[in-house]
Amino acid sequence: MAPVRQLCGAGGEPVTKTTVPAGVNEIQLRGRVSSVPNQRVLPSGDRLVSVRVVVPRPPNPARPAVTVDTFDCVAWTARAGDALLRLVPQDQVEISGALRRRFWRGESGTMSRVEVEVSRARRLPRQP
Repeated sequence: MAPVRQLCGAGGEPVTKTTVPAGVNEIQLRGRVSSVPNQRVLPSGDRLVSVRVVVPRPPNPARPAVTVDTFDCVAWTARAGDALLRLVPQDQVEISGALRRRFWRGESGTMSRVEVEVSRARRLPRQP
């Protein structure tokens, strides 16, 4: 019979049902703003601010042509939206938020997309 290994947390304490969260949906991106932020008001009256962020990938010899990942980031709150609107293309940015799948009705039926819902955004200092 194989030995039983006990899982331990960062401090070495045993992991129990009370210490393991039911789920975690936290995203942190650091990358480059690739386009001008877009602001629009939805039919519901909600303001949506979006920006695309490009994050470099580490080199992978198996897929040398894939060098970046591109993420659509959206802000629904005034604070996060205002932070996105201050960004310009080529800014380095740090985004905190969560992955969300958003649904809406389009001309061809129900549509969806996965986005980063921004809770916090800040421009990083420019590199020399």
